[in-house]
Amino acid sequence: MASRSTASSKSDASTKETAARAKPDLEVVTETSGADILSTELKKSELFQLVADRADLNKNKVKPVVEAMLEVLGEALAEGRELNLKPFGKVKINRQKDTGNARVTVAKIRQPKSNGAATET
Repeated sequence: MASRSTASSKSDASTKETAARAKPDLEVVTETSGADILSTELKKSELFQLVADRADLNKNKVKPVVEAMLEVLGEALAEGRELNLKPFGKVKINRQKDTGNARVTVAKIRQPKSNGAATET
């Protein structure tokens, strides 16, 4: 009888090991707020700050220049002009469509691959 109980305890142990391997560990999921998730969208205020930091200027001095530049670029695209702006890249318009209250522009942007810092030629 002793050999029988030993056999059953071995099979019970192997059954528990198999069951433990079959069940994956549960992952704890926590809720995150919208502020915790980083956005990939570059907003104007962030653009002003990045340009000010890069140019080592005050944000208030950079803001009107960047806004004027965005207006000029927007007007050029609305006219159907291609943009060739190193190191940003070349913007080529594929098609434009006027809707009720907006113009939809589909464009390709070709950017050079950089080897470190962008160089202007």
